[in-house]
Amino acid sequence: MRTPQSNQTIKYICVYSGSSDRIAASYLDAAADLGREIARKGYGIVFGAGKTGMMGAMADAALGAGGEVIGIIPTIFDSPTLMHQDLTALEIVENMHVRKARMAELADAFIAMPGGLGTFDELFEILTWAQIGLHKKPVGLLNVFGYFDPLLHLIDEAEAKGFMYAEHRELFCTAEDSLALLHALETYAPPDGLEKWVEREDE
Repeated sequence: MRTPQSNQTIKYICVYSGSSDRIAASYLDAAADLGREIARKGYGIVFGAGKTGMMGAMADAALGAGGEVIGIIPTIFDSPTLMHQDLTALEIVENMHVRKARMAELADAFIAMPGGLGTFDELFEILTWAQIGLHKKPVGLLNVFGYFDPLLHLIDEAEAKGFMYAEHRELFCTAEDSLALLHALETYAPPDGLEKWVEREDE
């Protein structure tokens, strides 16, 4: 693999995204663009090993650009209809919990693309882990076509009403295009003051 251009600590990026086929082609195009750009920068991809929806479009584009793509999939999805068969490496694990933990273990950064409940679950778990200090890896939202705008508004509301510290809003970055988001991940620095959430220190 080529040497990453900026952040030498990033080797693999975990990408969370939807597997639905009932979406506009523009979302598939955005996923393919992200896959190509990650590969062109020399980063490997870790993802859920799906062959459908944005998952499949991203993986196919990255592989087509010469990238390394590692899939982690639980046995419940081990079927030709759902599982991508042509990846650089494929791990079939016991369940969803092991899948998420293994993806987090392999990755040095995380990107959430548009998706449904599974994508939200993965995104919020990895952000929660950052919030309580289990990792300091960069997390990004690819906010194509404003998909995450309602979610960002909800997060702002949670902060405004005191359910989050201001530092938690800095645990992730957002961008509307792939290159801008990758640059944000490459230059990310974790916020100071996260210990207040765990230790309940006075502000």
